Amino acid sequence: MVSYDIIILCLASFGAGFVDSIVGGGGLIQLPVLMMVLPQYPVVTLLGTNKLVSVTGTAFSAYRFSRHIPFIRTIIIPAILSAFLFSFLGAYTVSIMSNEFLKPFFMVLLFCVFLLTIRNKTFGLVDHDHNVVIPAWKPIVIGSILGFYDGFFGPGTGTFLIIAFVGLMGMTFVQGSAYAKIINLTTNLAAILLFMFKGTFLFKYALPMILFNVLGAVMGVRLALLRGNTFVRGLLRVIVLLTILKLGYQICKDYLF
Repeated sequence: MVSYDIIILCLASFGAGFVDSIVGGGGLIQLPVLMMVLPQYPVVTLLGTNKLVSVTGTAFSAYRFSRHIPFIRTIIIPAILSAFLFSFLGAYTVSIMSNEFLKPFFMVLLFCVFLLTIRNKTFGLVDHDHNVVIPAWKPIVIGSILGFYDGFFGPGTGTFLIIAFVGLMGMTFVQGSAYAKIINLTTNLAAILLFMFKGTFLFKYALPMILFNVLGAVMGVRLALLRGNTFVRGLLRVIVLLTILKLGYQICKDYLF
C-alpha cells in the first residue's frame, strides 16, 4: 500500500517539475515539502534527493525545448563549461563558509527584476536582432556567476538564468527558458556528482518522485510552447514574488528570532 508520504512527495514533485520546466523555481515547492514530510533525515540527504529528482525533469525539459528552440553554439557552449566549473567551486565554497549574507542581496535583486517585468512592457517579449554578434564574455559571465550561485546557495537559479538570458542576450522568455534548462541541467549534474560521493540519496522516495517530476515537466514545456512568452512572463512574476517572500521570511527568521 502506498504511504501518504509518497503521495504528498509525488504531488509536490509534479508541481515542481511543471513550474521548473517553464520559469524555474521548482525547488520552492519540492525541497520544503521534502523537509516537512521527512524531518528525520539529515538536510544534506534531503538536498541530495531533491537534486536527483530535479535533474531528471530538467533533463527532459532541456530535451523537449531543444527540439523546438535552436541553440547558438557560441552562446551555449561557453555558458555550459563555465557553469559546470563554477558550480563545483560554489559547492566547495559553501562547505567552508556561511552563505547567509547572500540572502538579502538576492532578495533585493529579485525585487528589482520583479519591478522590471512590470514597468518594461517589452521585456522578454521581443526577440533580439540575430545580425548582432553577442560578445563571448556574456555567456561566460552568466554561466560563471549563476553556476557558482547554484552550487553555493541555489534557490531560484533557473529563474535567474532566464532573466539573465532575456536581459543580457535580448532573448524572448521562451528562448531564455530553453537556454536556462541546459545550464541548470549542467549545474545540477555538477551537484549530483558531489552528492554521489557522499551517498546522500533516498532512492525509496526519489524513484516515484522522478516519474511525477518528469510528467510535470512534460506538461510544463508543452504549455510554455503553446501559450508563448506572455504566459511565461506572467508565471515568472509569480515565482519571483514567491522567491522574494521566501527569502524575506528566512532573513527575518535568521536575524530577528
